[in-house]
Amino acid sequence: MRKVVLITGASSGIGLALCNRLLAEDEELHLCLACRNLSKAGAVRDALLASHPSAEVSIVQMDVSSLRSVVQGAKEVKRKFQRLDYLYLNAGIMPNPQLNFKAFFFGIFSRNVVHVFSTAEGLLTQSDKVTADGFQEVFETNLFGHFILIRELEPLLCHSDSSSQLIWTSSRNAKKSNFSLEDIQHSKGLEPYSSSKYATDLLNVALNRNFNQKARLVSEIQKLTIKGLYSSVICPGVVLTNLTYGILPPFVWTLLLPLIWLIRFFANAFTLTPYNGAEALVWLFHQKPESLNPLTKYLSFTTGFGTNYVKGQKTGPWALLRDFSDLFWVALTLSCLCQHMDIDEDTAEKFYQTLLELEKSVRITMEKSDHPS
Repeated sequence: MRKVVLITGASSGIGLALCNRLLAEDEELHLCLACRNLSKAGAVRDALLASHPSAEVSIVQMDVSSLRSVVQGAKEVKRKFQRLDYLYLNAGIMPNPQLNFKAFFFGIFSRNVVHVFSTAEGLLTQSDKVTADGFQEVFETNLFGHFILIRELEPLLCHSDSSSQLIWTSSRNAKKSNFSLEDIQHSKGLEPYSSSKYATDLLNVALNRNFNQKARLVSEIQKLTIKGLYSSVICPGVVLTNLTYGILPPFVWTLLLPLIWLIRFFANAFTLTPYNGAEALVWLFHQKPESLNPLTKYLSFTTGFGTNYVKGQKTGPWALLRDFSDLFWVALTLSCLCQHMDIDEDTAEKFYQTLLELEKSVRITMEKSDHPS
């Protein structure tokens, strides 16, 4: 039986690179591309099938910034499939990014220069807007639309014969300081992208806590073969895509590229290409989900010589040090690679419950709209 993989945001950037890399690993997959633009998705499907003729590739129209589109797309997925083995939650936006030039120049001459430019901490602000659903666009696109998708697809994800994996594209830019339970949509702040990615990390922890641990407990008590729904988060590193090209004019990127390539010899977080950035996504495809640490973010890295590898960013600042003996490299790594996932499990659970309440109100509103009295 073919494994079924659904990928949001599959028509460009890291999502498209992931499609190609997964089929290069296993041509017997059935890829389902969940995309806003059907014509663009159709061209991608044709190209994938031309390169991998034994694969199966289908398309579902879905815009994760529209809850109705998510619900409708999920219905189509449930008509097409009996199960999903992998759900890659990859679609995301960073609208109208603005570079803080003061922070940029201070960062260049600071001792934390590598950390600043690999995480964009304090460098970027975005202009958010409200969607037709009444939510902040970044929150709905990057997180809440995906949350509703998971809820809609639970019958395909939670089943008794094997486990399913949720794999989120998060970011090193996910910062606790940019998230608040009192303003989960970051409507009062200037860094909604960072907030949405921290919210992604929180939700990842909560999903594992509420699904796979519960499943293991039931299995232990009742001796059933129930498997869990497992969730993981990754960071693709600093990748040059349409998302990042909007930050600076193209000629500036052209000037910076030689410097970036040089920095990559010391800071492997600069993966640069979508192919390299997808490394952690592909790596997770091969892992047994029950062996993964739910409190770890998996990071794509690329060496200065172009070799890709994956490291885990755990909930502790010393997580990556056991592999390093050179003191200089340790110091540089601390500034760039070893920021720990600053996640509190109680906050994650509170956030999850908040999303469930928000979902209830959304469904009531949609029901009233569909059946006006």
